[in-house]
Amino acid sequence: MNHHSTFIRAAATVASGLLLAAFAGCAPKEKTAAAPGLTQVAIQTDWYAQAEHGGFYQALAKGFYKDQGLDVDVLQGGPSTRLAETVATGRVAFAIGRSDDVMNSVSQGLPLVIVGALMQHDPQGLLLHEENPVNDFKALDGKTVMASPGAVFVQYLQSHYKIKLNIMPLNYGLAQFMADKNFIQQCFVTNEPFYVRQGGGKPKTLLLADSGLEPYRVILTSQKFARENPEVVRAFLAATFKGWADFMSGDPAPGNELILKRNENMSKELLTYAIGEMNRLKLVSGDPGKGERIGLLTRKRLREQMALMVDLKILAEPLPLEKIARFDLLPADLQPLVGE
Repeated sequence: MNHHSTFIRAAATVASGLLLAAFAGCAPKEKTAAAPGLTQVAIQTDWYAQAEHGGFYQALAKGFYKDQGLDVDVLQGGPSTRLAETVATGRVAFAIGRSDDVMNSVSQGLPLVIVGALMQHDPQGLLLHEENPVNDFKALDGKTVMASPGAVFVQYLQSHYKIKLNIMPLNYGLAQFMADKNFIQQCFVTNEPFYVRQGGGKPKTLLLADSGLEPYRVILTSQKFARENPEVVRAFLAATFKGWADFMSGDPAPGNELILKRNENMSKELLTYAIGEMNRLKLVSGDPGKGERIGLLTRKRLREQMALMVDLKILAEPLPLEKIARFDLLPADLQPLVGE
C-alpha cells in the first residue's frame, strides 16, 4: 500500500480535533448513579477523547475529582455537538469552548459564563505544505483557505492585516490538502500535522495565537449553575487544573489510558505528539514570564478580546465583564493574578 492510501485510511479513523471519521462507536457511555456522598456533574467536550482534553481524563483517572467530592463524567463530543446550547439549557453542568465564541453567544442572549481557562493559547492554526511560499499572515492576501464560515479569526486576519481571503467551507478532511501543495486549511496544530507527516507530506503551520488574536480556550457553565452551585464549580476547577498540571508535567499515562479506552480510534503516537506540541507551544500553561498560569483568566485580557470583537463589529458594544466571566470561582492561588 502506498503512502497516500495509507494516509487516507489513517485519516478516516483519526480522533483529532478537526478530522471527521467513522466514529459511530464513540458515543458517550451511559451515566450511572453518583457514588454515595459525591456530587454528580458532567462536562461536555467538543470532540472525541483526545490529548486536548487530557487534564479532565487525568483528574478522573487519578481520583482528583473524587478527592473534591465530585463524581464527574467526561462526555465526548463530535462534529454536531452544540456546546453553548447544551450548557445553557442545563443538560450538562460544564462544557469547553473559546472565549470569543462565549462572548458572541452571551451577546445573543445565552446565559453562559466563563469560569476558568482550559488553555492559555488556542491550538487553532492554518496548515500549509512546507513548499508553500506563504510564511506569514500578510502573505495570505488573495489566497483560498478552507475554514469554518464566519470564524472570528477570518474577520480578524482580514481586518488586522488588510487582506482578503477566499473562504471555502471546512469539510474536516485532508484529502484536498494532500493532493494540492498550495492548499491551505484550518487545523489544530496539535494533530493535523501529525497525519500529514504520516501520509508523506511536509507540513508547516501558522498558529493563530501568533497573529495577535488570542482567545482563551475556556471552561464554561450557565449563569444559573454558577450562581446556585459555587462550591461545586470551585471543586471542579481545582481538580481539573490539578489534572492538567499532572498531565502536562508529570506522567500522562493514567489519562492517556482512559482516552484510549474511550476512543478506539486514538493512537499512542498521536497522544505523544499532541502532548509534545502543547508543551512546546505552552498552550495549556502559558508563559509564566508573562504572568500566565494553568487555569488563569485575567480581566485585562478578556476586556482586550471584547474590544477587538467590537472593532470587528462582531459585538455591537462591550458587555459588562460580569456577564462574561466569574473570577471568584478560580482557585485561591490564582485570585491575586486576575487583575482589575
